[in-house]
Amino acid sequence: MNNRWAELMRLLVDDYDMPWDEAWDITNRTCAYTNHTILAEALEKWPVDILEPVLPRIYQIIEEINSRFCGMLQEKGYDQDTITRLAIISHGRIHMAHLAIVGSFSVNGVAALHTNILKNIEMKEFSDLYPSKFNNKTNGITHRRWLKHSNKELSDILDMVSDNWEKDPSELEKLLPKAKFKKYKKLIKKMKYDKKVVLAERIFAEQEILLDPNSIFDIQVKRMHEYKRQLMNALHIMHVYNKLKTDEEFKANYYPHSFIFGAKAAAGYYYAKKIIKLITTIAEKVNNDPETNGLLKVVFVENYNVTYAEQIMPACDLSEQISTASKEASGTGNMKFMMNGAITIGTLDGANVEIAELVGEDNIVIFGLTSDEVNELNNSGLYNPLEEYNSHVDLRLVIDQLTNGFFDTVEKDEFKEVSEKLLSRDQYFVLKDFEGYRKAHEEANEFYKDEERWLKASIINIATSGYFSSDRTIHQYAKEIWKIKPMK
Repeated sequence: MNNRWAELMRLLVDDYDMPWDEAWDITNRTCAYTNHTILAEALEKWPVDILEPVLPRIYQIIEEINSRFCGMLQEKGYDQDTITRLAIISHGRIHMAHLAIVGSFSVNGVAALHTNILKNIEMKEFSDLYPSKFNNKTNGITHRRWLKHSNKELSDILDMVSDNWEKDPSELEKLLPKAKFKKYKKLIKKMKYDKKVVLAERIFAEQEILLDPNSIFDIQVKRMHEYKRQLMNALHIMHVYNKLKTDEEFKANYYPHSFIFGAKAAAGYYYAKKIIKLITTIAEKVNNDPETNGLLKVVFVENYNVTYAEQIMPACDLSEQISTASKEASGTGNMKFMMNGAITIGTLDGANVEIAELVGEDNIVIFGLTSDEVNELNNSGLYNPLEEYNSHVDLRLVIDQLTNGFFDTVEKDEFKEVSEKLLSRDQYFVLKDFEGYRKAHEEANEFYKDEERWLKASIINIATSGYFSSDRTIHQYAKEIWKIKPMK
């Protein structure tokens, strides 16, 4: 987050000799703040002793903004504890999100759930102070890149039902009546198979892991972070492997599955890298087991980036959107998968909530704690992950395997800290949601076997994805925040 508010004030006051109140009025009517996250590490707090020596005049201006803001709160009758909590500068730190809220005429979240969390929990006191400032603008993505450019096969199908969907993605709804026709199901099936072949060929060429394009391509590609719960996905793969090794009925009924991961971890995020190590270690074990590797494969793609995603998104059957409810502001990968015909398996978090409303409960696989339930557990302090560990034998086995020598290519204690962290803290409720996730996967596996139903759901996802167009999002920003009209 930058210092645009303070820098604009500096320009107006210092360079243009404008009185403070007039400069502040212009600044406040010029700046708008879009919040993209509620994660504490992303809501920047700059130490005064770092910023002041480097930007002394900027700090002076922030200090004056803070002084006037706190004075306003005093006049309104706020107590000192509340003033300290809302202050822009407190306890030796500059709260940049507070500066953004105070200095802007508009504050928006990027999904309906996210905005509600900002207004009612994370920034409630500011929302109460400035109720007219807060609004929602659900994120969007461009169909021109993530469909027209990256999926010609699907684009050709859509051209059969609309000649204007590229400019007006709401036109995709014309595909909805086609969801019941075998002709369109057949076309979607071939499109998906062709895209899976392309991805499988790349993965084999780069990593020598052979994936079956007829298997379910189950994909989780996104930034590596604990709240996105790649770890839960990994633990579930261990569970599936255990069942395939020990349960003949499960093995006979299991539809072949290829789990594909892609992610980058922040340079200093040690624990995230440990999760990547776990996933690649799981892959090494299951991919080389001749008893199961016809039914289960795992790959962590190398050098994942946006260009690689253009091949990954169209090839996805099952889209993993499994973040801890209340933690994902919006997500855009979920939208890219959806518009390319993938079915979402996920929590009611971020834009998943709106995806579920658009496609209907029969065309998405939802599980897990809700946002309210997560907040209740956090507030109560009563959650004990050991209870989950002791209550579910399948989960207990998986956790034990992290430290009992199950992996023979790494040291026995390689993943000890993963086990210890889950059992002692589990702040993102991996163990709490594991049983629901396990059942959701069983549901998804059965869902995929019903080809007619799956293809119908795929078409419905594509047809309703127009809402998530960036054109719609930008139009809302232009009309409701920027107050500008399109050029003719």
